[in-house]
Amino acid sequence: MTDLAQPLPRPRQALLARRYTLEIRQQLAWPWQALIIALALVAGLAISAAILIAAGVPAAELLNEFVVLTVLDPQNFKAVLFQAAPMIMVGLAGCLAFRARFWNLGLEGQMIWGAIGATAVSLFDIGPTALRLPLMFSAALACGVLWTLAPLLLKLRLKVNEIISTLMLNYIAANFLLHLVYGSWKDPRDNFPYSPPFRAFERLPELFGGYSAAMLLSLLMMLLVLWFVGVSRAGLYLRFVDANPRVAGAVGVPVGKVIVGTVLLSGALAGIAGFMVTAGQEGRLTQSFYQGYGFSGILIAFLARNNPVACMVVALLVAMLFVAGRSLQVFYQIPFSMVQLVQAIIVICVASSDFFIRHRLRRIQSGVQ
Repeated sequence: MTDLAQPLPRPRQALLARRYTLEIRQQLAWPWQALIIALALVAGLAISAAILIAAGVPAAELLNEFVVLTVLDPQNFKAVLFQAAPMIMVGLAGCLAFRARFWNLGLEGQMIWGAIGATAVSLFDIGPTALRLPLMFSAALACGVLWTLAPLLLKLRLKVNEIISTLMLNYIAANFLLHLVYGSWKDPRDNFPYSPPFRAFERLPELFGGYSAAMLLSLLMMLLVLWFVGVSRAGLYLRFVDANPRVAGAVGVPVGKVIVGTVLLSGALAGIAGFMVTAGQEGRLTQSFYQGYGFSGILIAFLARNNPVACMVVALLVAMLFVAGRSLQVFYQIPFSMVQLVQAIIVICVASSDFFIRHRLRRIQSGVQ
């Protein structure tokens, strides 16, 4: 007989186990993307502010240095626009090359050759004085295109990685620049390593209110690039190439021609940036005018996500950082490397935001008997 006093066995209960899996997002709406990028940018700025405070900058002065004195002061705002003009150009150059999946790290080398071409027109008195600036502009554009042609052909013909070739060509351009300013192009009056000064008709003029024409030129180039990528047939092809070059070629898109045209236009914009710095800011060819612009161009293109309009906005913000950084150097003895560190921190934070844009964590509940 069964012992009625013995308890019956209890039914086995299902246990819920929770775990998480990482999934690739199919698509994320633009407002959410903007929110994620904004949060990453705020995180980068917070980390940068903590570093600057630890370096000796009073916390109460950070907002004053980076916003009030930079934007609301008329002279400093002119300096921001003055600094932003060539940055917009190198940012646009990076945007175009990256859209064509050509990782152009040779922006500084293309700037150098653009400045050399413009300076050659001035030194050798090429053309009448009334056409001197357009000729300098054209020479800078042509030299930027020609310097970009070498790594482009190496990639298309010999499959040489453009990251290596464009980066190495920067050193060749920089050393050739030193050869010129320490050699035959050295100013004979001062005996310093820079060229003779440009004459008044070879300098970018000032417009109303003392603002440089360089900013107007940058705005026109931005509109040109915006039309190219957003309206023209080549821009439509470029979107196919950016999405998937193999599929683009399979559906009849002239992938090679699109890449060649876009990358050469990128080199032209970088060459024009060299013309802007020499004919606008420096007034002559100097040995270090290009330093920092290559990294800034890549930073601007990355933060703008290869969008021409966003590129202009980001370039203005980076220029504000540069102008405020110079103020910190003077009043708080902060080295310029600290400003570059802030840039790097912001890049890392925004780069990390791309992970959250493309992926998501999903919780999975599974029953265990």
